[in-house]
Amino acid sequence: MTSLEAAQLPIEDTRRRQLVEVTIDSLAELGYVGTTLAQIATRAGVSPGLVAHYFGDKDGLLDAAFRSLARRVGDQVRARLRCVSTPRARIQAVIDANLAPEEFERRTGTAWLAFWGQVLQVKSLTRVQSVYQQRTLSNLRSSLKKLLPPDEAQRLAAMIAAMIDGVWLRAALSGWREADSESARALLTAFVDGRLKEAAPAATAPAPVRTRNTGPAAGERFASINPATGEVLGYVTAAGSAQVDASVRAAQKGQAGWGAMTGTERARVLRRAADILRSRNQELAELETRDTGKPIQETRVVDVASGADCFEYFAGLAQSLSGEHIDLGPQAFGYTRREPLGVVAGIGAWNYPLQIACWKAAPALACGNAMIFKPAELTPFTAVKLQEILMEAGLPPGVFQVLQGFADTGRLLTRHPDIRKISLTGEVGTGKAVMSDAAQTLKNVTLELGGKSPLIIFGDAKLDNAVAGALLANFYSSGQVCSNGTRVFVHRSIKADFLERLVKRVNAMRIGDPMDPETQVGALVSEQHMYKVLSYIDRGRAEGARVLAGGMRVTAGQLAKGYFVAPTIFDNCRDDMAIVREEIFGPVMSVLEFEDEQEVIERANATEFGLAAGVFTNDLTRAHRVIARLQAGTCWINQYNVTPIELPFGGVKLSGLGRENGRAAIEHYTQLKSVYVAMGDVDAPY
Repeated sequence: MTSLEAAQLPIEDTRRRQLVEVTIDSLAELGYVGTTLAQIATRAGVSPGLVAHYFGDKDGLLDAAFRSLARRVGDQVRARLRCVSTPRARIQAVIDANLAPEEFERRTGTAWLAFWGQVLQVKSLTRVQSVYQQRTLSNLRSSLKKLLPPDEAQRLAAMIAAMIDGVWLRAALSGWREADSESARALLTAFVDGRLKEAAPAATAPAPVRTRNTGPAAGERFASINPATGEVLGYVTAAGSAQVDASVRAAQKGQAGWGAMTGTERARVLRRAADILRSRNQELAELETRDTGKPIQETRVVDVASGADCFEYFAGLAQSLSGEHIDLGPQAFGYTRREPLGVVAGIGAWNYPLQIACWKAAPALACGNAMIFKPAELTPFTAVKLQEILMEAGLPPGVFQVLQGFADTGRLLTRHPDIRKISLTGEVGTGKAVMSDAAQTLKNVTLELGGKSPLIIFGDAKLDNAVAGALLANFYSSGQVCSNGTRVFVHRSIKADFLERLVKRVNAMRIGDPMDPETQVGALVSEQHMYKVLSYIDRGRAEGARVLAGGMRVTAGQLAKGYFVAPTIFDNCRDDMAIVREEIFGPVMSVLEFEDEQEVIERANATEFGLAAGVFTNDLTRAHRVIARLQAGTCWINQYNVTPIELPFGGVKLSGLGRENGRAAIEHYTQLKSVYVAMGDVDAPY
């Protein structure tokens, strides 16, 4: 092979991947019959001859597309299997990978449905199906043989594989109305546990160890992985119904005394907690970095410090909580009391584990509530440290408790009749499920959900400030920030200059070991999430966007052991592209061009999300005018992603309900009682 031929291989491979992604899009929209070589060529902006050069005919093209879908599932299975050790956990890894949320996503699911519809007619597709099914059966049999006799293991493996395909097919045929990823996995998990218990009770007695993302049952341990190295940091145990009930009882007991204290007494405890957090900043920042993969230079100055600021701020508000006096004339007056809700629950996210725990705990405790907090299963450790710090600060037992677990544990909290409020930071789908559960007992909810926020840069903006704002809006915490301004609208007159400066600064960013103080870009939180982000980058290329920087996994040296993705900039973006419409939650920026104010406002608002928005301009009249028209709950003018505790934070539309931080948070953690006081005789008409 010549050096020129070797250099062309990556280009050829990229073209093939782009055409495969376009094919999957076509299958999702037009089905098997409507997907042709000519149609794919038109979508990809190439000649039909080029498509035929790479794939031969339609069957060859579809064969490559379905192999790509099957390979993705296989990669997910292998990634999960690498993180588990017990036979039962390995079975669960196969189930969870095959029924993962991304397999229930409409684009992928519809393409798979087209595959299943043709597999008996096209020999090459039959081979893909055979490899896919044999791989699933082999993984299941290998683990089941360590728990059951060989014949029984083989029969059960076949049954599990059939149920995986069957429950997925049922969901697809119903348009994803009759089943979802979570319920499908729960069904298969319960089935497997029941069959194993029935067939070999002794084999299931020890609590198996499972890793993150594999949905452990109550009492099972699961691992937290350092995403920068792939190493196990430690294990925690998933809480079940018995533990949740016990925690609620302890919380009720503790809250009775805590809620009866004066605001000043509660404030003293919260201020001490703030002081302890600051004194342990380095220790907590290092733990947060190892658990999340974020650079230590971020966690030292933001994660712990903002949590301490939150406790200090709400300590001040605790002393001023009061109702109001209402004059009702000479015969009566009224007053209101602001009282705690009782026992509340917080469910955290993995991108800012300690900060989010503080944002939820501080206002809840300031108002006299007890809180049970479930951290994200990917990042379980710093919330435990917060519980220790609050106890050290003088918080009574039971008033703040941490329970570990996955969705099942969270559901026990959202459905518990004695928990009066749920505060969730998470995805839109999770928020809908929480709201549905909370409705059964009319719980209060605060939902801080996803976003696809616009950042608008007008032609008169200070360009270096706008570039800096775009960097903060996209690449801080490796892009894993819900409020990120990932749709960057740049005025046509300055776009070329903006991109030149932006690319120069992005290419200079240092990707490396998160524990190195010089590192600016760390790891994504998990291998599964990394593959999701990379799949969006592939889709962006396939849809015609142009990569100006990044666009790949970083595997140099020791980074190959972790989940690193280079900060990526896409140009030539359209509003209908997946990378522009859908939340990626990674270091991926989409740059879009605009001409006038009315146009960009309409485009910025054309999304189901409404968490955040930003505007860069020297015309402050225009800045305020545009901000007033943007459909977003948290906005910035000539800045981005700065979130002082004093300002409320939250979104509109599918980005959530309620607000965290600021005085507004008090409204969500108290209930108002009205009292009428008579000062005269009662004149009854009978």
